[in-house]
Amino acid sequence: MRTKICTLPYGSGEISFQFPENITRYDGIYPPETQEAPWMAEDVLNLLRKNTVSILSTSQVAIAINDKTRPMHYDVLLLPLLHYLEELRVPQERITLYISTGTHVPMPAHEYVDFIPAEVVARYSIVCHDCDKHDQLVQLGATKHGTPVLVNRRFHEAEIKITLGTIEPHHFMGFSGGAKTAGIGLAGRSTIEANHHLLLQPHTVSGEYERNPMRQDLEEIGDMIGITACLNAVMNYKKEIVKVFWDTPRKVMQQGIPESQRVTQVHIPPMYDLVIASAGGFPKDINLYQAQKALTHACMICKEGGTIVLIAECREGYGNQQYADFMQGKNSFQQVLDEFGRVPFQIGPHKAYLIARQGLHHTIYLKSNISDEDVRTLLLTPIHSIEEVFSELDLSGMRIAVLPYATTTVPYSVRKENSTE
Repeated sequence: MRTKICTLPYGSGEISFQFPENITRYDGIYPPETQEAPWMAEDVLNLLRKNTVSILSTSQVAIAINDKTRPMHYDVLLLPLLHYLEELRVPQERITLYISTGTHVPMPAHEYVDFIPAEVVARYSIVCHDCDKHDQLVQLGATKHGTPVLVNRRFHEAEIKITLGTIEPHHFMGFSGGAKTAGIGLAGRSTIEANHHLLLQPHTVSGEYERNPMRQDLEEIGDMIGITACLNAVMNYKKEIVKVFWDTPRKVMQQGIPESQRVTQVHIPPMYDLVIASAGGFPKDINLYQAQKALTHACMICKEGGTIVLIAECREGYGNQQYADFMQGKNSFQQVLDEFGRVPFQIGPHKAYLIARQGLHHTIYLKSNISDEDVRTLLLTPIHSIEEVFSELDLSGMRIAVLPYATTTVPYSVRKENSTE
């Protein structure tokens, strides 16, 4: 029997709720605990020194980093990398950082210090990518899947191209990391949309790598860009770095995926009637566009017709205006799916498609900072407390699960290989 008071991550803080008296048990499902000490900057610097990549002092070095929506320990990863380049006598004026925004809204310069160490912002040139600035892109051809490859021109022209990132489960790409920071983060909109259109094919699910057509298309994009090396971390649910890899994109993924699986995958018994899932707090729940990844994992353990409560602050609202626009006037998830299938594929509406796939099979409540009216526009049910859900349901006999870190909790025993949920 567990305590009836639960506290879950919500934004930069927490949210608590209490189960009714008639609930004597629920299953709290966490990612696996890790025992090793977290990696520190000195550990990363030693790794860089041992695994030498050929970098000349005259090289023009381009470093792709994630934007504010993805948690990264740049003090542990970026600072040692810059120190390493300094040891190789690469002048700082020959080093440029590229913020990989993908289709996200480009960030204003004053926000850089919110997630990049201040000394880096002060000393180095930083470029925020814009996927719609066609004059800043270069065309490299097309992949075997027909994806046109357009990438940031200046990044591609650098002799040394490095990406920083994390290897973790991705709800349809299989895993993040490797070439993704540049292959998607620094690509043109047409590249991203063509790649993401592959989510309609089988095996585009969380935790699938080799058979995932979207991920393998991305690997080909990375090859065409000519990424020199990736510095990638695997983090546990506490956001501690448990392992770092420094190698070519494909080798980093081969080495990092087993480690990511070790710290995220959990064996789940048969399905639950009610799943209460937190995205894991900021920045995982910065907006609904990001928090939907938690919904994917919650759906994987929820019965057909079951109920999911998604807990995500969403301080930046929807996270994508095209998603919001697409949902205007929709009356059912089936209508969303039908219209999505009739129009050309676009980033943003694809999020509506994913949530509609999930909403067809489950009742979804959302506890967030988004207004009730806007939540209803998305065809979700707004709540102001989790207890509201308890008052609407007959909880007697229900199997209940609580996922405090749903984005990084992968229930591998029930994964649906041919689902895009």
